[in-house]
Amino acid sequence: METQNFKIANAQSSVNWIGKKVTGAHNGTINIEDGNFTFTNGDLTGGKVVIDTTSIIILDVTDPATNQQFAGHLASDDFFSTDKFKTAFLDITSVSKQSSSDYFVEGNLTIKAITHPVGFNLEVKNNNDELKASGKIIIDRTKYDMKFRSGNFFTNLGDTLIYNEFELEVDVTAKLA
Repeated sequence: METQNFKIANAQSSVNWIGKKVTGAHNGTINIEDGNFTFTNGDLTGGKVVIDTTSIIILDVTDPATNQQFAGHLASDDFFSTDKFKTAFLDITSVSKQSSSDYFVEGNLTIKAITHPVGFNLEVKNNNDELKASGKIIIDRTKYDMKFRSGNFFTNLGDTLIYNEFELEVDVTAKLA
């Protein structure tokens, strides 16, 4: 049984986020701090990804003052509480191979020291000493104590309602360690 460990190349990896509300959506990026994928006999079997929550950037708000205010709100206790929780992380707990390059990944996602299971499809292209992985993870923010303007917790929000789910589009490059 051959086990290989691939370390995520942060500079060559990206995580794009999209948050939606009644009147539209916002998008941006967030950085990977650290991470790895484990392969056994050529198949993905585990891994961990650490996200730097202090690195959130908003791309669609171009006015500097508005962007700074929005970024401050995302960093606040209404959302990521980045002063208290500088990282979020995903621990892969099980992997089911769907085809030669497609996997269904399950893991524990921890945000603000609150952990819940998540599952998502991940496409992995392994080229011996380097791999590329991409997928989309949909997260219910209310499970992580991010209830601001959620219809589950507040009434009469009208067009100020923010949908509970946000998306992370992940494109990761990792190199054989």
